[in-house]
Amino acid sequence: MAGQNEEESNTMVVSALYEALSSGDVDTVHWLLAPAIERWFHGPHCHQQHMVQLLTGKSSNFTSTTAPSAKQMTSSFIFRPVSIFALGSLVLVEGGNRSRNVTWVHAWSVTEGIITHVREYFNTSVTATRFEKSKTLLNSGSCRHVWESKLCDSMSVPGLILVL
Repeated sequence: MAGQNEEESNTMVVSALYEALSSGDVDTVHWLLAPAIERWFHGPHCHQQHMVQLLTGKSSNFTSTTAPSAKQMTSSFIFRPVSIFALGSLVLVEGGNRSRNVTWVHAWSVTEGIITHVREYFNTSVTATRFEKSKTLLNSGSCRHVWESKLCDSMSVPGLILVL
């Protein structure tokens, strides 16, 4: 990925992860993730295990030798990104599933081409701001809005602010 800036490279890494997850490519998933990825979740508990099952290979998306049952097809959760935004080592990905009335945001941390951390937000409005210290005033600063989730705009959900 030489010649690309950090944000383009990190976006490519995270996009490759979603492609590998959707195709059931366990080897690529393991290649892209740090051995001990840190994970944090916010949202309804019924959605807490979707991503961890995919990352560990315990999801029905990875039962490749036989066709999935109807129950597996309706119970497995598929993450299809609608938007991807990178800011340095942080890559924000938003998607949703209208039939389940669910929106999600993933905040991935990428270090030297390896995903080291994921924060998951289900049915939560997420706003990312960047804190910038003032160069003229001592002990002061300001927050600049850099990204906001859009898919949950029509839903009544809690909101969180990520300060970068």
